[in-house]
Amino acid sequence: MGEFRSKFLEVYSLLKSELLHDSAFEFTDDSRQWVDRMLDYNVPGGKLNRGLSVIDSYKLLKQGEELSDDEVFLASALGWCIEWLQAYFLVLDDIMDNSVTRRGQPCWFRVPKVGMVAINDGIMLRNHVLRIIKNHFREKPYYVDLLDLFNEVEFQTASGQMIDLITTLEGEKDLSKYSLPLHHRIVQYKTGYYSFYLPVACALLMAGENLDNHNDVKNILIDMGIYFQVQDDYLDCFGHPDVIGKIGTDIEDFKCSWLVVKALELGDEQQKTLLHENYGKADEDCVAKVKDLYKALNLEGVFAEYENKSYEKLIKAIEVHPSDAVQAVLKSFLAKIYKRQK
Repeated sequence: MGEFRSKFLEVYSLLKSELLHDSAFEFTDDSRQWVDRMLDYNVPGGKLNRGLSVIDSYKLLKQGEELSDDEVFLASALGWCIEWLQAYFLVLDDIMDNSVTRRGQPCWFRVPKVGMVAINDGIMLRNHVLRIIKNHFREKPYYVDLLDLFNEVEFQTASGQMIDLITTLEGEKDLSKYSLPLHHRIVQYKTGYYSFYLPVACALLMAGENLDNHNDVKNILIDMGIYFQVQDDYLDCFGHPDVIGKIGTDIEDFKCSWLVVKALELGDEQQKTLLHENYGKADEDCVAKVKDLYKALNLEGVFAEYENKSYEKLIKAIEVHPSDAVQAVLKSFLAKIYKRQK
């Protein structure tokens, strides 16, 4: 993906400039400066994996054909639509979770003078996705499919966020609600669709494909998204903060993590009682007790086994796909996440 990164970043500047001079709104100097700063703070600061994956996937679908400048631009624009969508989710997610930092800096709503204006900024970010698609894809035969895809994925992600939020309501912390099917359901909707399926679906539409013919691809990518989140849950507890770039807080935050679900499944009555008493408390001793229990249950070994089985299952599913190009896209995604350390 390195070969496209600098091109991709150039496209961000161009899209931002278009949005700051959108003829549908008469900007004042103050409002233009606000949006300019808000975009730079929230959109391009992540790893950009989702956005770059659109170009990467499209190139693999074209099976080694040289991409034209126009194709690279359009794939980049769709990649940025996903990054914009992600920024919209994160700005609002941080308010809901009352988070302190994001990507190594204060959450946008915690920046002086921003506060709850961040809610409207989130809505602006969401609308920018539609403006970008309208500006660059209105004449394309897949324009309506593209709008439909983004609307559908946003709905699925918001629904996943709802399940996550109502499961961890303050004052109603109940570990007995947590199970593997619930964990999978939250992950599938909250992360799987927009992080894994959306970049590939954008590339497939650009390549002239009908998404209805690719439900098998969607299912493989959702399974990959679940596997990715299980890795995330594992690294939150067992990853080194210097490597993963953050200090994990899933235990304190009472998250429906794969680790706690497995601990409830594998633990005896005494161990389950210990979990119920200590999970979800922002107390160092309580967190340490939960981590010690995870180690006693050998969740590191359980995870290693899960990772190997997931990889084998995904590879099998990918290799029965009739298209070599689609296989290449899916294997490229899997290679990026298999045995990752951060």
